[in-house]
Amino acid sequence: MLRLMTMLTLCAGALSAQEPPWTERERLLLNRIEQLERRLTALESAGGVRPPAPPPPPAAQPPIIDPPPDSTLGVSLDGYYAYNFNRPAGRANLLRAYDVLSNSFSLNQASLLFERAPKPEAGRRFGLRLDLQYGQATETLQGSPANEPRPQVYRPLFQAYGTYVAPLGKGLAVDFGKWASSLGFENNYTKDQLNYSRSYLFNFLPFYHFGLRATYPVHPKLDLSYWVVNGAQQSEDFNNFKSQAVLLAFKPSQNVTWNVNYYSGVEGRVSNARIHILDSYGAWIVTPKLTLAAEADYVLQSGHVAAGAAYARYRFAPKFSLAGRAEYLSDHGGLFSGESQTLKETTVTADYNVGNGFLMRWEWRRDFSGRPFFLSETPGVRRRSQNTATVGLIWWYGGKQGAW
Repeated sequence: MLRLMTMLTLCAGALSAQEPPWTERERLLLNRIEQLERRLTALESAGGVRPPAPPPPPAAQPPIIDPPPDSTLGVSLDGYYAYNFNRPAGRANLLRAYDVLSNSFSLNQASLLFERAPKPEAGRRFGLRLDLQYGQATETLQGSPANEPRPQVYRPLFQAYGTYVAPLGKGLAVDFGKWASSLGFENNYTKDQLNYSRSYLFNFLPFYHFGLRATYPVHPKLDLSYWVVNGAQQSEDFNNFKSQAVLLAFKPSQNVTWNVNYYSGVEGRVSNARIHILDSYGAWIVTPKLTLAAEADYVLQSGHVAAGAAYARYRFAPKFSLAGRAEYLSDHGGLFSGESQTLKETTVTADYNVGNGFLMRWEWRRDFSGRPFFLSETPGVRRRSQNTATVGLIWWYGGKQGAW
């Protein structure tokens, strides 16, 4: 714009320097130059001369991690702060699977999941799944030298198995590797549970198995599974015995599921006593807001355990819900807790779903026994109950929908 004004001024000066008389054409040109000068001055005064528009933003870059087609990638982070009102020496919360520490900011688990499930209708009959885990829960889940010859080798591998769907009938799915046990109502990922803490039964029943499993859809409302595995919490066998399981998964309706499972095997290093586990649980989505569930188990080995749990959750608002759990466990011979006793616990959990991928939980839990069992602030002194208050924070991200 300044360059144009300079040229016009020079032209006007050149014309003005000419000797009169001017021709009619010269006068018109001079008048036109003066009009243009006045317009430019008015535009500048009114702010009409604007800087050039900024260049458009660069195109969005593709994500750094782009999973292959028909596969899902997920990450999750689960942390908590718990306070035990017994103020136990060592800050240990007894009989807890995950929220094991009191008065400490704790990482329950950080997880990475990759899955490419089979898709027989598209001609792909094989798939795989891999779950990597780190944190306190990993140490709980992945066993100890008591039942793993080399726990450090497999500890970060929560699940690692491949699947092949054989073209037999409606499709026989066969898995090989390490997978989370489906004995019991509760499972690993906190975001998929009704409560933050886990039940006695989750802590007592097997966490994982390594071996072969086959599943066949007998009926649209019934799946039948058979396992042959190294044992419970045994990535490597140590006693030359294999354990077996038969599992029935019923779905009478869209809102009701019921599972009946039987597991048996020789699990000890020294004793050849066979363990028998009879496990049954079900869930009923009564309304979109109300969910009910129940579990019952009987375990027989050197002693026996009879236990049951009841669950309920009600969603008061799209982002807020309350859940409760009541549990009873009769431990004859100390098969679960190391002492013969009757254990009970009640839990109330409040959920606030901040957004898709971020969940906050506040929980109050009371454990109690028929005898002094729980730790106190004085070493050697036991109490009959244990009360804890917990705040849990759970983040997750990924393409896998529903329960992980």
